[in-house]
Amino acid sequence: MLYFITGNKNKFKEFQDILGEENVEQLDIDLPEIQEVDPHKIITYKLQEALKHHKWPLVIEDTSLYMQCLWGNLPWPLIKRFLQELKNEWLYQLAKNTDKYEAKATTIIAYAKNENEIEFFEGTVEGKIIEPIHTWDFGRGPVFHPTWHEKSYGAMTKEEKNEISMRRIALNKLKTFLEDK
Repeated sequence: MLYFITGNKNKFKEFQDILGEENVEQLDIDLPEIQEVDPHKIITYKLQEALKHHKWPLVIEDTSLYMQCLWGNLPWPLIKRFLQELKNEWLYQLAKNTDKYEAKATTIIAYAKNENEIEFFEGTVEGKIIEPIHTWDFGRGPVFHPTWHEKSYGAMTKEEKNEISMRRIALNKLKTFLEDK
């Protein structure tokens, strides 16, 4: 059993859909998030804090959005804060105002067997920022369109998105790692 720490029910549902409901359990623990641009440092800190609340094995993920219109990289892992303050409409306006729509979405998953054995699994999808659509999708999904796909995340069904998302790529790597152990 993996214990996935997240308060986001949508992320947890994606984990269940991809890994199987019987393999993962949600722990809704409000962990502090340090202000850092290196997602590995953010996740490692979260894992250290999580140990104070629960035993291993733990899984934590961090998703970043890198936007060309914001000096090539911002808002990095700070996307959660950006979305709280700016919303998807403003992310689109930033891209539109600079005529730089290129972006990439990255998910990094950390698996900790114990405090000394931490493995990282990364998935990245190149894309562009589009005008947001009203949809079931959460986070930046309504404004993110993978460059090689005919639909944006927001226009896809959950099943379609789960087949190609950056979270899927990272989870596939985690799944392979666990099967090889």
